[in-house]
Formats: sequence, structure tokens, C-alpha cells
Amino acid sequence: MRLLVLFDLPVKLPRQKKAYTTFRRFLLKDGYDMLQWSVYARLINGHDAMQKHLNRLADNLPPEGSIRALQISERQFVTMRILLGSPTFQESAVSRAQLLLF
Repeated sequence: MRLLVLFDLPVKLPRQKKAYTTFRRFLLKDGYDMLQWSVYARLINGHDAMQKHLNRLADNLPPEGSIRALQISERQFVTMRILLGSPTFQESAVSRAQLLLF
């Protein structure tokens, strides 16, 4: 499974920029990879781990903005089409066959 986090955070004031930076650093430290600006994804192994990471997200939310979490299967993720641009390093480094080893 994958957990996608999509967010839109205000960055006009210094405190808002700090909250944005803190949230983004949390995502990176927690194992998320940036797919594109404000869209991060993480591999999740099972429903229990999904709930754990959703709770961790809830504990690290900034005070303002819009944040959404989307749970999708690996099969759905690999059918995603890239219309413009190229795959991220993580997308090209881990093939579907390698994920079956987990």
C-alpha cells in the first residue's frame, strides 16, 4: 500500500514558513518521498501500519492549511501515468517485483 499526503500550506508569514518547513521535515524523516511539490508518498505494509502513520500525521499537523491523506494499493500506484516529467528516483529504483519481496 501507499499513503499519499497532499497539502497546501500558507507561507506568507515567518511563523507559517516555519510550520511548513517543520511539517515537510517530518514527512522526509518519517520515510516519505516527494512525488512533486506538496505531494509526498510512503510505502506502508498493512492496515495496522497505515493507522500508525495516519496517527503520526495527525500528531504533526501544522496549525493552518489544508492536508489530505489518500490510501491506495500498490497496483493502483503503479498504474499512475506520468503525463509530463519523469519518475522520481524512488519510483524508478524500486520495481513492482522488488516490492513483492516485502
